[in-house]
Amino acid sequence: MTGLICFWSGKRTRIGALAAASAGFLLVLLTASPSAAASTCLECHDDVDVAPSVHADLSCLDCHQGLAEDPHPDPIPRATCGDCHDAPAELEASVHSGQMCGDCHGRPHEIRPAGEMASPTHPFAQPATCGECHDEPADLVPKFVESVHGRALLKSGLIAAPSCSSCHGIHDILAVDDPASRTSHAQIPETCGSCHVGIITDWLELSAHGAEWKAKSEEAPVCTTCHASHAVLAATTREARLASAETCGKCHGERFSTYHDSFHGKATDLGWDLAAVCSDCHTPHRNLAASDERSSVHPNRLTTTCGQCHARVTTAFASFEPHADPRHSNGDRRLHWVWLFMTALLIGVFGAFGVHDALFLQRSLVAVARQKTHETLPAGPWIRRFTSTEVRIHAVVILTFLTLAATGLPLKFHAAAWARAISPFLGGVEGARTLHRLAALATFGYFVFHLFDLARRRFARGEKGLFWGPNSMIPRGKDFADLWANLKWFLYLGRQPRLDRWAYWEKFDYFAVFWGIAIIGASGLLLWIPGFASRFVPGWILNAAAIVHSDEALLAIGFIFVFHFFHTHLRPESFPLDPVIFTGTMPLEKFRQERPEEYARLVANGKLEEYLVEAPNAARLRQLRLLGFSAMALGLALAAAILIALLG
Repeated sequence: MTGLICFWSGKRTRIGALAAASAGFLLVLLTASPSAAASTCLECHDDVDVAPSVHADLSCLDCHQGLAEDPHPDPIPRATCGDCHDAPAELEASVHSGQMCGDCHGRPHEIRPAGEMASPTHPFAQPATCGECHDEPADLVPKFVESVHGRALLKSGLIAAPSCSSCHGIHDILAVDDPASRTSHAQIPETCGSCHVGIITDWLELSAHGAEWKAKSEEAPVCTTCHASHAVLAATTREARLASAETCGKCHGERFSTYHDSFHGKATDLGWDLAAVCSDCHTPHRNLAASDERSSVHPNRLTTTCGQCHARVTTAFASFEPHADPRHSNGDRRLHWVWLFMTALLIGVFGAFGVHDALFLQRSLVAVARQKTHETLPAGPWIRRFTSTEVRIHAVVILTFLTLAATGLPLKFHAAAWARAISPFLGGVEGARTLHRLAALATFGYFVFHLFDLARRRFARGEKGLFWGPNSMIPRGKDFADLWANLKWFLYLGRQPRLDRWAYWEKFDYFAVFWGIAIIGASGLLLWIPGFASRFVPGWILNAAAIVHSDEALLAIGFIFVFHFFHTHLRPESFPLDPVIFTGTMPLEKFRQERPEEYARLVANGKLEEYLVEAPNAARLRQLRLLGFSAMALGLALAAAILIALLG
């Protein structure tokens, strides 16, 4: 063999003979066996270790063709994977056309079987391998890792869980907008259905979405429309439940808006994952139209559907409209008229007193500037204006009213950032609801006590003037005369009226609370026990109660924290705080100037001395002022929060 080579090369010298002999010897080794060829090549290429590779049994010549003719080529010819594998042809037609096999499979001499965990194409390694190129968006791989698929695969070690290739394919991956792609709109239900067999069957046969997709509609929602592509969350997780309504709202905008305004939507906005979301009522994969008798929201099945969360569900309860929109007359006209009335009441009261108090403020400022008013706390004797019982009741009113406002407003203005910020400090929706109901019970308590006290004073003690006259809270002719006189005084057209024991605005303040407790309390009670209440009232009454409770509460809160605070504490005559309701007493000189009619009557009847008391202790007065300022600061902060939410 050596002689043939020497003859072919034309070399006759000893050196030529030796070279030819070496070449011939190498050729023999290369063609003798794979292991011999590898060992010979590795004498020079000692950085190559093919032992762990899937190609360990192959000869170098099997991949690096041309070595037989030229054992020392420069450069060494690249391996041609397509000579053995069909994958390169598939790869060329895929979205990865132009990529090299080693980009995914690793270094050519270290390619492991895909079933080995050390392989970069093993299901456990695929997120990291694919993520080396698919790093945009930057959170794509992290989202998959934290998804229900990624957690099952990587954290639970379930080899059957989907990896990248399970959904996208291996070498024949196509762009998502290619109709033939496994992840395209046309194919994704079948791709997901290869694992989720029962779900895809329900979706195709019992879902309006599935029926639309089968009809080849490009607008039909598919799996990735609702579940996202890589960040799939388990439906039972808190994050998935809280996000589900917004997901559905991307297509069902009008329905989402009405859900957003319901108790369920408000509670979900505040992070309460136990509140009903779209899938709880409509089901996730059997969502049929309400007109379909198989639908979970068909009228014949509503009691069962609602009964999943609510006890004692009646037909009347099930007739409650969770997506009611009272702002439009094309819905339930009864609810529309209730909404119109409450809206008119809000605008009317706030508008009228807004103008009244703006005029009041400017006139009082002028009076102070002209030094025609008294000092806040002039020296001299004091007079009792409220009994100790009235002071205590007012303290309970302050505590319960602030609690009701602080726990109710976040739910009403659930979309505001401040509402979501303070909700956790109240114990979330559940904690706030408990506090709200406790404060409501206390409110019912002092309301009943007040009525009982009035009855006791009138009928047991024979006290007169409680329901008519200057000591009564019932409006009388003088109140309207004082209002007219005050309006003329505001406009510099007359003298300031001489007030009696109760000013007309104080009577309005009183009845704002009195009326509010009755209306807010009754509507709130219906909403507290809807199952029991629906035994006696139809479902639309519950819808009306929700409107009334919300708007009447807003009216009460806004009126108390703005107008009542102004009338009592923030007028220049009393600013920054009138402590009379906390002490029950006030300076006699201030009383004479503010209530000249009552002062004159007490003097005329010879009863003034009976009401004179010592001035409160300075330390006690400071403590009461601190409590008063704290309550007023909280009230004003809540009023500001309402304004921010309305303007936001």
